[in-house]
Amino acid sequence: MTDISIDDTDRRIINGLQGGFGLGDRPYRDAGERLGLSEEALIGRLERLVECRALSRFGPMYNAERIGGAVTLCAVAVPEDRFDDVAGLINSHREVAHNYARNHTLNMWFVIACETPEDIDATIAAIEDETGLDVHNFPKQREFFIGLKVEA
Repeated sequence: MTDISIDDTDRRIINGLQGGFGLGDRPYRDAGERLGLSEEALIGRLERLVECRALSRFGPMYNAERIGGAVTLCAVAVPEDRFDDVAGLINSHREVAHNYARNHTLNMWFVIACETPEDIDATIAAIEDETGLDVHNFPKQREFFIGLKVEA
């Protein structure tokens, strides 16, 4: 779908679900009630918002390091004629959380989240092997929490 138009209910959903989602037995029902929607209506709207790409995803954001895992930011200089193919190879790794194109020599940036630091090294090595490109690893030096919320 290419239609990314959203209505007031969609905006209420997007704005109302940022920063917290219940963990009860029926979290969609509970969230729907807060938003004045049925459980089925909320789920349907979220599916449509992801399908039309108004939302890139709907799901939890985990702090991998707090639960014993490891995270790093990586970048690659990808020839323009290989960009889509390389993105597909990188994104095929379950450890890759998201991927961004940038207007820079290092034109593809992505986040790797793994169970251990060694798993990060193995994922980077696999990506380098599959793509034939050098992966630049930029591990976090310090964390800043800015509480980002995007108003729809």
